[in-house]
Amino acid sequence: MIVMTAFAARRHFDPLFAGTTIPDMTPDEFTLALNYKVSMGKSQEAPGYAPFCKHLFVENFTEAEMGVAPITDTTRPLLKVGYKARRPGELPVLETWFDREEIRCRLLMADCPWLDVVLYSRDQLALEDVELPEGAEWGIVAILSAPTPEEAPMKPITMMRNALGKDQGGSGVPLDADAYARAVAYWSNRATVEGV
Repeated sequence: MIVMTAFAARRHFDPLFAGTTIPDMTPDEFTLALNYKVSMGKSQEAPGYAPFCKHLFVENFTEAEMGVAPITDTTRPLLKVGYKARRPGELPVLETWFDREEIRCRLLMADCPWLDVVLYSRDQLALEDVELPEGAEWGIVAILSAPTPEEAPMKPITMMRNALGKDQGGSGVPLDADAYARAVAYWSNRATVEGV
């Protein structure tokens, strides 16, 4: 059984979140639908960045739009930059994003054909002081839009936060220089989208 963590619920079901938001379902409705799709064999599993992480790719069954937009000559003037923390007590880090309404005016928001649901194991979540209910082995930590059923590189700042350790809101996984370089190349041309 897969459950929604409070961390993911606070982020992906908030219309002001920078990234992929689920506007038409509650966290419980999403989790129920996801578990059903997994039980019916309508998901694809892939390994994550560490042994305790995995990805479930499912065809988008929500009204979610792409949570990432390209940085182009047309969209660059709309790019916003600032320091943000994902939750209280976490170090604010430098982020870039687009305002959803502004980016819609400049380009058509791309369809979101796939969702990449990022899961952490029960044991890893316990190390991060997140308890799962009895019988749940995996917890949803992120819901990402995806054009294909393939993992996009993690943001470089997320890799750095993870390397800082659990005290700073990360997972404690050391920085991988090659993965970091791929992430920089990918995210140099893209930014998350936030707002209703």
